[in-house]
Amino acid sequence: MHELAVAATVFVLVFVGELPDKTAIASLVLGTRFAARWVFTGVAAAFVTHVVIAVTAGSILTLLPHRIVEAVVAVLFLLGAVLIWREGMEDADDLEAEEEAEIGAVSADAGFWKVATLGFGVIFVAEWGDLTQILTANLAAKYHSPLVVGTGAVLALWAVALLALLGGKTLLRVLPMTWITRVAAVVMLALAVWSIVRVVQG
Repeated sequence: MHELAVAATVFVLVFVGELPDKTAIASLVLGTRFAARWVFTGVAAAFVTHVVIAVTAGSILTLLPHRIVEAVVAVLFLLGAVLIWREGMEDADDLEAEEEAEIGAVSADAGFWKVATLGFGVIFVAEWGDLTQILTANLAAKYHSPLVVGTGAVLALWAVALLALLGGKTLLRVLPMTWITRVAAVVMLALAVWSIVRVVQG
């Protein structure tokens, strides 16, 4: 039951962190030009790769003393809150235009391998040092359960990618990007404060 609770917590946090992210916009743009299932294949593989990297980094962090781990976790949550707040100041239409410019060189009638490779490449590059990668590493360090954290993170990232591919434009009309980012930033800040309290308490 504990593992299920951890996986659910990770899912919610990563899902909220990824919703306003530029990679969700990239998935949305790719989905408007190419077959969604082809795009998703590449995007899903890129997310798995990044989660493996993040969970490995988080597992290495657990080798440090407990209080140092909590302090690092607190700093990374604070960093996440700042990054996501700043991301909310970027206009979704501007981000979409940027992604369209980058993807524009690929023909709309490209085959499966080209589309899947494009999806993988766009997400793989965009996710380096990204908020959700930092968050996943953080959670892996916090919960000492790489497989459970990795599973929750992958499912959350896949869910956001599917949402972006299948109904991203509709979602952005109902829930403006600014609102999503503000909620995510507040959640990250709360987690940072909680981690700081744990450091002080020892």
